[in-house]
Amino acid sequence: MSSRLKDVAVRAGVSVRTVSNVVSGTAAVAPATRRRVQEAIDELGYRPNLAARSLRAGRTGIIGLAIPELHSPYFGELAGLLVDEARRRSWTVIIDQTRGDADAERRLLTGGGGRVVDGLIISPWALDPAELAATGPAVPLVLLGERSPRGAADRVAVDNVAAAEEATAHLAGTGRTRIAAIGLQPHLHNGTALLRAEGHRRALDRAGLPLLPALCRPVAALHRADGAAAMAELLDGPVVPDAVFAFSDELALGALHVAHERGVRVPEDIAIVGFDDIEDGRYSHPPLTTVAPDKRQIAERSLQCLADRIYSPGNTVPPQDLTVPHRLVLRGTA
Repeated sequence: MSSRLKDVAVRAGVSVRTVSNVVSGTAAVAPATRRRVQEAIDELGYRPNLAARSLRAGRTGIIGLAIPELHSPYFGELAGLLVDEARRRSWTVIIDQTRGDADAERRLLTGGGGRVVDGLIISPWALDPAELAATGPAVPLVLLGERSPRGAADRVAVDNVAAAEEATAHLAGTGRTRIAAIGLQPHLHNGTALLRAEGHRRALDRAGLPLLPALCRPVAALHRADGAAAMAELLDGPVVPDAVFAFSDELALGALHVAHERGVRVPEDIAIVGFDDIEDGRYSHPPLTTVAPDKRQIAERSLQCLADRIYSPGNTVPPQDLTVPHRLVLRGTA
């Protein structure tokens, strides 16, 4: 016989309402209590009747996640954490890829495909803040990243200026004086690269180092090939850097590859710092020093924002602008 909500409550030593809150995510539950209830759910194999609940509440139990690139290690890791956290709320996640295309982002925000999901988490690359603010989302919405629509939606982001400043300051603190930046993206509207460039500039100013145009390399994308091409240009340029801050770990890994090919020692000749703390960087040679955003907290806080909004009568919860922590992880490249 299948387990019931009451059985879980008895096993966990809590009320039926508390179990219901954990399953639905409709109210805050203390972390220790949530863990105890989740353990009881797992032990008993309890599965909520999603069809009945959705019918009563007028909801589908499905949320959308729209990310720019499915093949990106950073977004792949984040999507996995979001799916895991959504499962704890008995939600199903539908994942879409926008490739940073404005029409694709606009279609998802306005519900162009019909109302299938109860809410949407999206990392917009193409739409600027003004259009995000003007576009009335078809469903409850949480934005990931820098596109702040001035209080029109919840937003969860990392402090990119502070994180980039910390990365460059570390390089300057090790005695590096020609610190390059790889990752400017003037063709995008998402603002991430601009913020990381600003943090890089601030760290150089504080260290009394010049911001040399020859050491600032734009890229078409944040991939390994782009990082490799940028590093080759730097090594062949008029000012050869003794350190590189790459705006993503993929860029940093591409730069590291070219350094090895050219016989440049890392970190002895050139130090390298990345951004994202993807798994590949932990197994490069040498292991990659990087800025690590708290991806698990991004997932948890995004879904809590979405739950607050979905279960709010009339979607009247005031928008939140949340900043999650980051840390500089020192490994072998810097």
